[in-house]
Amino acid sequence: MGGIDMVNGVAGAVIGMLFAVLFQQPLQNSWFRVRRRWFGAVRSLRFREEPSPSWTTFSLGPLRTPALIVEGDGETPIPAEGVHIQVLDDEIKLPAEIAHWWDEIEAESVRLRAEGRTPVWNGLRYAVESFDISRTPVDEQPEVRLRLRPTDYYTFLAAQQLDRRLPDGSTLRSRYLDPDHPLEAPAFLQCSLGVNIAVVTADDMLVVSRRSDRVRTAPGSWNSSVNEGVSRHIDSSGRSAPVLHAVARRGMREELSLEPHEYSLELLAFVLDVEKRQWSAHFYARLNELTHQGLRTRLSRGVADRWEHQTIDYVPFRAATVARYLLHSDRIHRWAPVAPALFHLALVHVHGRATVERAEAQAVRRL
Repeated sequence: MGGIDMVNGVAGAVIGMLFAVLFQQPLQNSWFRVRRRWFGAVRSLRFREEPSPSWTTFSLGPLRTPALIVEGDGETPIPAEGVHIQVLDDEIKLPAEIAHWWDEIEAESVRLRAEGRTPVWNGLRYAVESFDISRTPVDEQPEVRLRLRPTDYYTFLAAQQLDRRLPDGSTLRSRYLDPDHPLEAPAFLQCSLGVNIAVVTADDMLVVSRRSDRVRTAPGSWNSSVNEGVSRHIDSSGRSAPVLHAVARRGMREELSLEPHEYSLELLAFVLDVEKRQWSAHFYARLNELTHQGLRTRLSRGVADRWEHQTIDYVPFRAATVARYLLHSDRIHRWAPVAPALFHLALVHVHGRATVERAEAQAVRRL
């Protein structure tokens, strides 16, 4: 309505000028009326704008993602001692009306095994019960508190069917999720916590991978070269809580055959994929001596989880180059949900926010 009022106001002023000419009225007065009506219409339009939500997901020009950066700006790393994780005792249970979805996934796995094909492995995982942010009282360093509950991969797959119709016609998404309050969700819908790492070689090349078509989640999409889910079986000793930096180091070893002494590691942010309700700790890793050619040679000698990737690219780690790479027509719509935000935060960490945003704006204008 504001735009219509503005157009009507200007039209009325122009008509007034025509009458002034026809009836010999002073044109100067009519011009002042045009200006008064124009600026009045603009003021009316401005005051009628609707407020925008404070939580918005990451975007870069036409590249839109469901990645919500909940904590971290890239410039200031989150210290390891600032992350506090508590594991609660009670295991996640699906609502009774969708419990049979878990049974369907188990039955599929049994069928695949009987056919001699790869079954769906029901790994032990964690669900995010709550995520809280605060600051230390003296130096205002970030502090994050995560409360987790035990769950498994079948529960995750069942709860990922957010748009499957329930008997009453509703969906899990419509029943349990409010887009205006993205951080509020029941724990059974948040059975995914992992790490994603932006890896940069000693000669300043960003390592980017395309996920294998064999993986169950986001097959064929472009992503970070290291993305690892937190495992109850591997990452928790006894009843102790997992340590995210340790999970990141495991991912570096399993996916790129890199040992802790070969790189530095910094936690940059916590990010939530609001579409799939998947949480990610975003890390930046810088290789100390290994160049991209050296890493390529290392990978040719064998990697534990080689099957998870089908292509690896090495991209010059400059803001303008990475921005153009993200926006390239053959992959702009094929990114894993949280990868573009990860690379942006890593660029900000190394090159500074002003430099990165200026280069990204130029890349968008050149499309």
